[in-house]
Amino acid sequence: MPVMAKQLAGKTFIITGANTGIGKITACELARQGAHVILACRSKDKTIAVVEEIKQATGNDAVEFVRLDLGDLASVRTCAAELLARPGSVDGGAPIHGLVNNAGLAGTRGQTKDGFELAFGTNHLGHYLFTRLLLDRMTASGAGRIVNVSSKSHYRAKTIDWAAVEQKTKSITGLPEYEVSKLANVLFTKELARKLVGTKITTYAVHPGVVATDVWRSVPPPFRWVIKRFMITPEQGAASSIRCATDPELAAETGRYYDVGGKEKKPNRVADDVELAQALWQKSAAWTGLPA
Repeated sequence: MPVMAKQLAGKTFIITGANTGIGKITACELARQGAHVILACRSKDKTIAVVEEIKQATGNDAVEFVRLDLGDLASVRTCAAELLARPGSVDGGAPIHGLVNNAGLAGTRGQTKDGFELAFGTNHLGHYLFTRLLLDRMTASGAGRIVNVSSKSHYRAKTIDWAAVEQKTKSITGLPEYEVSKLANVLFTKELARKLVGTKITTYAVHPGVVATDVWRSVPPPFRWVIKRFMITPEQGAASSIRCATDPELAAETGRYYDVGGKEKKPNRVADDVELAQALWQKSAAWTGLPA
């Protein structure tokens, strides 16, 4: 990657869903550049193995696991509280310089533990709560970046059906709901950027490409095997997240959408609907028990 060796020394990054796919590649690259990297994932056993793998590959021992289940808002609160309780020199706690909201589900059906449509509740609402709980610490830590992994599938979403996101997945494939969740990622990125004006925190929404990762694990095997033949590798897909998390050229940019490889692109016009973004923020705050 076009970044200076060890340029991230002394910086702490949290990456959700970092034990596989593009999240794992992103974590490995940030660790290679000297960052303290925290992998926030559901499975301890699976993630500890990846933590050791990254340590061996990079020579960086500052890599660790914290448990996070984005489909369970209580788990999100517990994870954030654990991170904020760590001792450090910034605002009474350990600094946080970067957050890569990478975890996601596609082609899934059901509801989260809190009763939200599964893709929306996991891909958007869990990340919304996690980000907001960590935001004050990030602001106190100085310059920082928040990268939200979206998808080009957000172009197919026309709006957000507020009633539907509080119900079980209606479609057979779960993909229309996935598209809505990815639109929410971009809307959240843009609204967050507006709310962070005057701070040193910048936000980015990225499309990694259609990547052959575990995000497609719930798609029925015959379809999954076919579609994954036309996908790019996790290494190629991670380039967008890595660039937005580290590239000095993007330090002054915020609230924008980036395509494969980290090239800026105009998002779905619905993603530029300020009223929709504000409504999503307010409803998400109410659903998670936070002030708007």
